[in-house]
Amino acid sequence: MRRALLLTSVLAAALAASAPALAQTVASTTAVTAPASSPFERDRQSILAQAGQWRVRFDMRENVSFRAGYEPLEEKLSAGNEIVRVVYDDGTRISLQHILVMSDDAGNHMVIKHWRQDWVYEPETVLTYAGPNQWVLTPVPADQRRGAWSQTVWQTDDSPRYGGVGHWSYDHGQSEWTSNPTWRPLARRDAVRNPIYDRYLGSNRHALTPEGWVHIQDNVKMGPAEGDETDPVAIVQEDVINTYRRVDNYDAAPGDAYWTATKDYWAGVRAAWDEVAVRNGGIWLEEEANRGAVTGKPLMDWADEIQAGTLTTEAAIAQARELIFRATVAPAS
Repeated sequence: MRRALLLTSVLAAALAASAPALAQTVASTTAVTAPASSPFERDRQSILAQAGQWRVRFDMRENVSFRAGYEPLEEKLSAGNEIVRVVYDDGTRISLQHILVMSDDAGNHMVIKHWRQDWVYEPETVLTYAGPNQWVLTPVPADQRRGAWSQTVWQTDDSPRYGGVGHWSYDHGQSEWTSNPTWRPLARRDAVRNPIYDRYLGSNRHALTPEGWVHIQDNVKMGPAEGDETDPVAIVQEDVINTYRRVDNYDAAPGDAYWTATKDYWAGVRAAWDEVAVRNGGIWLEEEANRGAVTGKPLMDWADEIQAGTLTTEAAIAQARELIFRATVAPAS
């Protein structure tokens, strides 16, 4: 019972929200070398500063209604312990994996692979949300690539969520990256309520702080106009402020043990998603309100079985590839 209660609390915090990935292509595969004082290296160190051991405060609030009769939801607050580990860093590409590490008073640990963020310097394409169940590889114009970094956010099963492009800035003593506005699918916290909006138009800010860093999302929740099924219109604006504070007052070992046991499997999963994105120019994938991507539960379960020793990494990768290839076949129109 205590384990069930722990799982419930962890999921509330988590979902209130090997080879480099191929879903974003960088303009040149030549390794970039630069002095530590260069703008490029400063950007890299700002990205890598997000790795570490953190206490995270999740703050979500709807602020301004743009539709008559719609009342913004009350603020939702939660918190969790989360480690962020570098998956790979090859200069122009950096991948960071978030892993929730929770425990109860009885010493029971619960580990959940959380979201992943991939950064690419001067990308030629970025994987973006294009509407229900659909993500597309979107070209980045040459004049927008120079000095820019793309960030692609992936869900717990490494299926896509959203991507954007922006620049790091260092004005007024603040290290901050801001994305262009991009479409995003509903987070589970909203999807399960069957709301009148069906997507977000959002921008991301990642800023370093004296105690760590903060991830700020400015989301406009969009839906069909009343009596109109054409272009979506604004329903309500939401701020999501996730604050990462560096701590050492919890044991990160269970999270690292999970990642050590499963990282080769997840590398195989990432490779399968990348194959689909490159082959199809994007990814079609059905999502369900109560559990997100239809691939989520089996892909996560197989990782747990690998750590438990009841499934080999090789067998799990074969199962994952079959599932991903089958789930990403778009229905005939």
